[in-house]
Amino acid sequence: MEKTLDFKPKFLSAMKNYDRKTFMADLMAGVIVGIVALPLAIAFGIASGVSPEKGIITAIVAGLMISLFGGSKVQIGGPTGAFIVIVYGIIQQYGMQGLTVATLMAGVFLIGLGVLRLGTIIKYIPYPIVVGFTSGIAVTIFTTQIKDLLGMSMASVPSDFIEKWIAYVSNIANIDAWSALVGIASVMIIAIMPRFSKKVPGSLVAIIIMTIAALLLKEYAGVTSIETIGDRFSINSQLPGAEVPALSWETIKGLVGPAVTIAVLGAIESLLSATVADGVIGDHHNSNTELIGQGIANIASPIFGGIPATGAIARTMTNINNGGRTPVAGIIHAIVLLLIFLFLMPLAQYIPMACLAGVLVVVAYGMSGWRSFLAMARRNPKSDVTVLLLTFSLTIIFDLTVAIEFGLICACLLFMRRMAETTDVHAVLNEIDLNQDADMERGNLEHLTIPKDVEVYEINGPYFFGAGNRFEDIMARYGRRPKVRIIRMRKVPFIDSTGMHNLENMCLMSQKEGITVVLSGVNPKVESVLKRNNFELLLGEENICNHIDLALARAREIVEEK
Repeated sequence: MEKTLDFKPKFLSAMKNYDRKTFMADLMAGVIVGIVALPLAIAFGIASGVSPEKGIITAIVAGLMISLFGGSKVQIGGPTGAFIVIVYGIIQQYGMQGLTVATLMAGVFLIGLGVLRLGTIIKYIPYPIVVGFTSGIAVTIFTTQIKDLLGMSMASVPSDFIEKWIAYVSNIANIDAWSALVGIASVMIIAIMPRFSKKVPGSLVAIIIMTIAALLLKEYAGVTSIETIGDRFSINSQLPGAEVPALSWETIKGLVGPAVTIAVLGAIESLLSATVADGVIGDHHNSNTELIGQGIANIASPIFGGIPATGAIARTMTNINNGGRTPVAGIIHAIVLLLIFLFLMPLAQYIPMACLAGVLVVVAYGMSGWRSFLAMARRNPKSDVTVLLLTFSLTIIFDLTVAIEFGLICACLLFMRRMAETTDVHAVLNEIDLNQDADMERGNLEHLTIPKDVEVYEINGPYFFGAGNRFEDIMARYGRRPKVRIIRMRKVPFIDSTGMHNLENMCLMSQKEGITVVLSGVNPKVESVLKRNNFELLLGEENICNHIDLALARAREIVEEK
C-alpha cells in the first residue's frame, strides 16, 4: 500500500515527541494567527459573494482539516484572495448550490492528485504562468473593491473588467466622502502598522479603529452614509449542520471546468506556501499528503456551508514568526476562530464595508508581486514574457478559468519545447575524434576516418518528438545520397513511440533510396525498445552495432558489396 498511497500527515509525526514547551509556543502562535485570520476571513467571504460568516466557517473547518491531514508542519489553511474571482464567478453563474458542488468536486480532484503522486509535478508549472495569473488576480481584486472603498452609489457593478472601470469613471461624482475617508485611512493604518509592531495585525487594528470611528460619527455627528456589514448582511453566529447537496450528472458535467480551476489553483497555492515555509523552518513537506489534506478540507468546508480553501502564505508566515512549529498551532487557530464566531460574531455587523475594502486593497497589493512581474518582463526570454503577459491579460479580461486552462496548456507546450531543445542532431564530417568518444575501441588511434559514400549522424539527447524533423532537415542540408548512413545513438538515454515512428520512417525512406542504415552505440534500454518493435528485422541484426568501430567496419563491407 505504501507504494501506491503517499499519505503521512505531519500531525501524527509531530505528536510522537510533543512536549509542554512546544505546546506553549504553538498556543501563542495559534491565538495570534486566529486573530489575524479573522478580518481576512470576513473580507474574503464578502468579496467572494457570500455572507461574512461563511468566510469564518471556511477558516474554521478547512483550517482544522488542513492541520490534521496536511503534509506541512506549519501550514495555515483557509479562504484566500486567489479564490475571490473564481468563487464570485461561480456564484453568479451557478448559485451557491453550484459553488458547493464545484468545491466538493475540487476536493475529490485534489485527493486524486495526491493519491496519484502528482504533488511534485504541480510544482513544475512555469513561473511566468504563476506570476501572470497571481498578478492578474491581484488587479481583479483591487478592481472589485473600488465601489466599497470609495462608497460609490451605483445601481449595479458590471462583471466585465473594462466595463467595470467605465462604470466607476461614470459614477465618480457619486463617491461618499466619509466612506472614502474610512477606506483610505484603513489602507494607511495597515501600511504603517508594521513600523510599530509586526506581531499585531494591521488589518485588525484598522477594523477596530474604523468601526469605533464609524459608530462615533453616526452617534454624535449624524453621519449615516458609511455602509456597514450589518447594512448588507444579516449576521448569523450559529454553526450550520452538515449538508450534502443533491448531485446530478448534468450538474457535475457543467461544473467540471470551475472545479478543475479550484483544484489547480488550490494545489499551486498550497504547495507554494508549504515550500516557502520549508525554507524558513528547515523542514520538508510531503507534497502528496498536502494535496490529500487540501482535498479533505475542500470536501468538509462546503458540507458545512463554507467556500474553497487552500494554504495561505501570509497566515503561514505569521504562524512561523510567532513560534508555531507543529500542526497544533493550526488547530488552535481554528479553535480561536470558532470561539470568536460563537461569542463575538454579532459585533461584526458594525464593521464598515469601506474598511474591509481597504483590507483587500492591501491584500491585492501584496499579491501583485509587481517587482517580480516587472523584473521578469525585462530580463526573461520573449517566449516567457509572452506567456506572462497573455496569462495576466486573460485573467483580468476574461476569467481565471480561462487563464488556468491556458496556463496548463502553455505549461505542457513549454515543457515539450524545452525537452525538444535538449536533443541535438548533427552530421559528423570526414573524421571522428576518438578523444571525445567513449563507445569505441580506440587502441593507439586518435581519430577515425569516415569512408567514402558513408554519412555519420549523431543524436545527442532523448529521441522523441521534434528530433525526427530535425533529422530530415539536416539530411536535406547534407545534400548527397550515400550508400551507408550511420546513426550514432550512444548519447540517447531513451526513445519514445514518436521517436520510434520517426526512426522507422527514416529507415524505410533510406531503403527506398538504396541507402543502408547502420545504428551505432545503442544502449541496452534503447535496444530493448528496438527489439520490441522488430527493428532487427527491418535493418538486419548485423546493422545494429555496439560501438562506432563495428559500425564503420560494417559500413565498409556494405560499400564494397555495392
